Amino acid sequence: MRRSGRACSVLASLLLLLWLGVAAAQKASSWKTLSGKAPAIVAKGGFSGLFPDSSEYAYQFALVASSPDTILYCDVRLTKDEIGICLPDIRMDNCTNIPDFYAQGQKSYLVNGVPTSGWFSVDYNGTELGQVTLKQSINSRTPRFDSSFFALLAVEDVQSKFKPPGIWLNVQHDSFYSQFNLSMRNYIISVSKRVVANYISSPEVSFLTSILGRISNKTKLVFRFLDESTLEPSMNQTYGSMMKNLTFVKTFASGILVPKSYIWPNSPDNYLQPYTSVVDDAHKAGLEIYAADFANDFLLSYNHSYDPLAEYLSFIDNDVFSVDGVLTDFPVTASEAIGCFTNLNKSNTDHGKPLIISHNGASGDYPGCTDLAYQKAVDDGADVIDCPVQVTKDGIPICLSSIDLMTDTTIARSQFISQTATIKDIQIAPGVFSFNLTWDDIVKNLKPKISTPWTNFKLDRNPRYRNAGKFVRLSDFLEFTKDKDLSGIMISVEHAAFLAGELGFDMVDKVIKALDDAGYHEQTAQKVMIQSADSSVLEKFKEQTKYDLVYMINKEVGDAAPSSLADIKKFASAVSVDTSSVFPETHYFTVYETNLVQTLQSAGLSVYVYTLMNEFPSQPYDFFSDATAQINAYVKGALVDGLITDFPATARRYKVNSCMNMGNNTPNFMAPVHPGDLMQSISRSAQPPALAPIPPLTESDVAQPPLPPARSNSSTVPTQSPASRTHACAAHIPVLVTLAILCTWRSLV
Repeated sequence: MRRSGRACSVLASLLLLLWLGVAAAQKASSWKTLSGKAPAIVAKGGFSGLFPDSSEYAYQFALVASSPDTILYCDVRLTKDEIGICLPDIRMDNCTNIPDFYAQGQKSYLVNGVPTSGWFSVDYNGTELGQVTLKQSINSRTPRFDSSFFALLAVEDVQSKFKPPGIWLNVQHDSFYSQFNLSMRNYIISVSKRVVANYISSPEVSFLTSILGRISNKTKLVFRFLDESTLEPSMNQTYGSMMKNLTFVKTFASGILVPKSYIWPNSPDNYLQPYTSVVDDAHKAGLEIYAADFANDFLLSYNHSYDPLAEYLSFIDNDVFSVDGVLTDFPVTASEAIGCFTNLNKSNTDHGKPLIISHNGASGDYPGCTDLAYQKAVDDGADVIDCPVQVTKDGIPICLSSIDLMTDTTIARSQFISQTATIKDIQIAPGVFSFNLTWDDIVKNLKPKISTPWTNFKLDRNPRYRNAGKFVRLSDFLEFTKDKDLSGIMISVEHAAFLAGELGFDMVDKVIKALDDAGYHEQTAQKVMIQSADSSVLEKFKEQTKYDLVYMINKEVGDAAPSSLADIKKFASAVSVDTSSVFPETHYFTVYETNLVQTLQSAGLSVYVYTLMNEFPSQPYDFFSDATAQINAYVKGALVDGLITDFPATARRYKVNSCMNMGNNTPNFMAPVHPGDLMQSISRSAQPPALAPIPPLTESDVAQPPLPPARSNSSTVPTQSPASRTHACAAHIPVLVTLAILCTWRSLV
């Protein structure tokens, strides 16, 4: 096969992208694997979650970025001249650009009795395939690395080019190749004399029995189970029925490879069901068991809160069993799980850096700002839980993520939808606002609604609980937090000028009174943090209290001018910044690290970064669809002081990982990525457009006019304010218009 002619300097730049460190962390405790050793990490086609499967970059990256004992996996396909090549699919058009060279090459063949159309390796020899290159085979992943034109690799190339600690060859469709007078059996026996294959797997009993005793006894034969209802071609039995006869499998194999659903099945609505006895059954039969289908950017069970590392741990660190290995598209996450996140002291409640600050409670798991979200945040180890305070029509401060009830309640399905209006001082979009309804209106007629920031990717959050939990007043929140193991609370205040000037609500006074009533002005066990994007709010708190004040920069900035720092220092001791202000990104690739964190910290300001999420679309490709890798970049790379997150459990687990304080001995997979290097490894023609310069924070961005005094009213609820006069017409919207609005919002719920 033609080898890649790309210069070694490209791979060298790739190495710069990666991390220093040479050894994985070792576990002192024994594992519940068959051998008692740590589970094996098998990189499917290399690091195929990022690069084209079985490409040079994918294999190289897997070895450098992951645990040093990572095994490289190759799906073997045969060419017309009996060369074994690594391809993830028997149909070459799914993973290569072969139609560009052989437009008339599409054929239709029977593959295990199923008519299959496409381009097939059996129709071409090695020379003819020399011009064909690999491409990303999963459409949801970036195609930008396809332009590097990675050559197809022969099995021998995997050993000679990468010298991996282990090679796993997977053989499938043996009977298909025999139709073309090609023998996969003869090929594997022949190549095993030139390549040290540590594992050979196949879903076909006849193939494994045909090579048994004809290859090195150091090579483990692994029987691969496909979907339970699929027929095994040589036995004419379903794989599900064969699972009941593992003693038979033991006669020709030393291990089994199963879809992870065999071990942890999911319910039809994607929640974990009780684990099966498959791991225990395999170990009792003397078989190692490997779990397949791990990928960070696939839909995970809702029980795992979109955290791929949590999924790995459920297979290797659940106090009951451990699989003997995992087959994964993202070997770095498996390396983290095995090397740094097992046998953790989960009772550790150290409130040191990085500070874990909830975002509307554990809003990734329950509707934000509800009793359930706050309890989950505490249970998950948040250091600080937050209340974004809004106000009702009858003047009661409540905790809600937005002043617009459309955001996190079911108001779109209620009679109050008729009050929809636009208030440009608050937002451009129409809404129904908290001050339109009394507290009783809300609690008796509405339900909370879980946030769903990634519906475009069909990533719902905990749908069984999408409307669970109770609304919480600020007084309820403060009563709840007083006896909890927290280092503090954070109260966010926005729209204070509008609420004071138009509606007569002094939000600063309301918050201070609630804190005083709850005794927070006297206790010192928990600090009180007040956050706002409005400097005038913080200035007023500064005048009247001694609470810790946090200035939220609610725009993307690349640095901060000295004059802006001087202004911030007058009223705040900390700043919260958006993730993209630290690592700017374009088309899901980070570009560089800004000076913002260093500038703010040099001025004596703590820096908190917001908002971290577990869902893979929230992370640039540099973080490998892995929330833990993203956290690591901000904590160990950018050195932020705190994390504001929808998923406190992920951040808490990170804080107690066993590799946290290893210094120069930190394993490579736990060193922070270097922003921008991954994008530089893309060929120049395919790189995303250059990012426009990000302006710094200036004094004019920070300065705000003083808060207006609260407009006096003769009644609790303002009825003649300019705002209410402006929107009085909402009650007179024609019926057809009201119905149209209702239907529109109903579709968004």
